[in-house]
Amino acid sequence: MNEEKKILTRKEAIKKMGKYAAITAVGTFSILNPLKAQADSTPPDPGGNPLG
Repeated sequence: MNEEKKILTRKEAIKKMGKYAAITAVGTFSILNPLKAQADSTPPDPGGNPLG
């Protein structure tokens, strides 16, 4: 069996890592952003005017 290993060029490796980093960033943002928004929000005033 004659198998050749494909050697990635620097350009190809950077391109692949860029895609991985972008996907990771989007996933992290989508997971953490709702939690941060919930933590930063204050509970509504129980007897107050909802419009402020």
